[in-house]
Amino acid sequence: MKVECRGDPHRWTRTGVPPRALSYSARMNSAPAPFDELDRKIITALMANARTSFAEIGTAIGLSSTAVKRRVDRLRDTGVITGFTATVEPSALGWRTEAYVEVYCEGAAPPRRLAEVVRNHPEITAAMTVTGGADALLHVRARDVEHFENVLERIRAEPFIRKTISVMVLSHLLPDSPEAGATQPAPE
Repeated sequence: MKVECRGDPHRWTRTGVPPRALSYSARMNSAPAPFDELDRKIITALMANARTSFAEIGTAIGLSSTAVKRRVDRLRDTGVITGFTATVEPSALGWRTEAYVEVYCEGAAPPRRLAEVVRNHPEITAAMTVTGGADALLHVRARDVEHFENVLERIRAEPFIRKTISVMVLSHLLPDSPEAGATQPAPE
């Protein structure tokens, strides 16, 4: 199991908040949540093993399990910790093909509209707007190449999508990275 913490725990900002702890608009419109060295130690312990008990973390950092729980609850409430997830070998869930897809839109497609489209495709495991020539980058998993082609055709059918460029993943050079694991099974 892994904790989904946004940002590198070794690269905190001066305020002590992970760089991507909040969405861009939230970072621009609100004050950062208080974050101290004990919070950082808790996050580090949970990222190493999200199943570590509050008592074990407390013993390691010098707090009671109740104090650790209160801090974890606060970190969840403020959006620093976004969830607890089991990361599974993708092939065990039926995902045997993986690709990154650059999406190029007609005109200026708003991110909100792109988000609506990607939510309709369970095969899209991550999506983000990007700088450069493409408007968005999608991480796509599929059962096989035929399934991937079907997903790509559905994406291209959107009226505002001008073109896509796909890059198939051959292997993961960092097999313990979150991108290497799956969090949901392939559709039937």
